[in-house]
Amino acid sequence: MRLPSLHPPPYRPIMALLRLSLSDFRNHADLVIEPGPGFVVLTGENGAGKTNILEAVSLLSPGRGLRGAPITEIARATGTGAFGIAARLAGGELATGTQSNAVNRRIVRINGAQKAITSLSEWLSLIWLTPAMDRLFNEGASERRRFLDRLVLAASPAHAGHASRYDAAMRQRNRLLSHDGPLDNAWLSGLEQQMALHGAALTAARTDCLTELSARALTQRQMARSRAHH
Repeated sequence: MRLPSLHPPPYRPIMALLRLSLSDFRNHADLVIEPGPGFVVLTGENGAGKTNILEAVSLLSPGRGLRGAPITEIARATGTGAFGIAARLAGGELATGTQSNAVNRRIVRINGAQKAITSLSEWLSLIWLTPAMDRLFNEGASERRRFLDRLVLAASPAHAGHASRYDAAMRQRNRLLSHDGPLDNAWLSGLEQQMALHGAALTAARTDCLTELSARALTQRQMARSRAHH
């Protein structure tokens, strides 16, 4: 069995979002945004669709986006039943959406070629905090761990693979232990070895991420104190 890497690759450079276009997405029939450099602030009346734009950006990464909505509930109510999101980055073009004849199947294209949804993590990493996540710091450790894993994924796309393989091995182990009858010790040993290998990789990546965040936070505090003294 091959030992997974215990350390993520160096942090990837930020890829600027140069253009975002939406078609039949939520309340946006046809929208094109070309943000300038630096921070972007969205303003507008309640119900104008600001959060919908953020949700569209969040769907440029694997998963169900910041709302966690089913794919069949995203298309504009008076549209064709399908939706599209396209983005131009500094290094390429991403697109995702559905087709009217298969509204429950999400399609991803990268530079025009159809790809697996997980391929999006190789191009764009996103982290979001929303008011609905205010319980993150009050609920159980599993919620905070999931949020930390999203942070880690921004630095190391391989982290998702380690997490899925660890979870799969753990589910199989639990089923094996709950099964009536003689225990297959060889199979149990193999599953626990997989859990140990991928668990070590997960722990190392999380530790590296927290170390990096702590170092950056310390640098920011030192810079703030320096400015205050001057």
